[in-house]
Amino acid sequence: LQADVDVTFQITGLETAEHFDPSWTDPQALCEQKGADVGGAIGPFGLWVLASGDLRERTAVFFRVYKTHHKKHVVLMCHDSSRSTFGDSVWKPSFGGFVNANIGRTGKISLRSLVDASVVESFGAGGRTCITSRVYPVEAVGEGAHLFAFNNGDATVKVLNLKAWQMQTPKYMN
Repeated sequence: LQADVDVTFQITGLETAEHFDPSWTDPQALCEQKGADVGGAIGPFGLWVLASGDLRERTAVFFRVYKTHHKKHVVLMCHDSSRSTFGDSVWKPSFGGFVNANIGRTGKISLRSLVDASVVESFGAGGRTCITSRVYPVEAVGEGAHLFAFNNGDATVKVLNLKAWQMQTPKYMN
């Protein structure tokens, strides 16, 4: 499986965002602590890529939205590979970054993910944040690999558009 996925989310209820603690300066640690299975007010929402049909094996690419004391929104983007494989002795870290996006103005955020058999590269808000992960799925390979949109937060999140392309194997030229 090689895919290029482009999705735009519309978030309603931004005023309900959880408070952002200014001591949260390490986005990777925050993504590790608040993975894709930890519900919140706004998020986690995003994509499960390289997912098995029963969702027991999956890599989550997602956003969470917080707000500061000054009512400014802070967007966290994460890759959560904690459920990415059934393989033993595989390092399954979370990676994260803060996204410099004015989500309060439009309530929208885009996500583009490039996925192949073992690499997931994602671009939040038109490339303002980029995260690359290496994963080692056992079941979610070839025809067994699926893609799902998800929302484990309380706020309503709509998928405004989702386009996915299956990429072909590169042709080598001399």
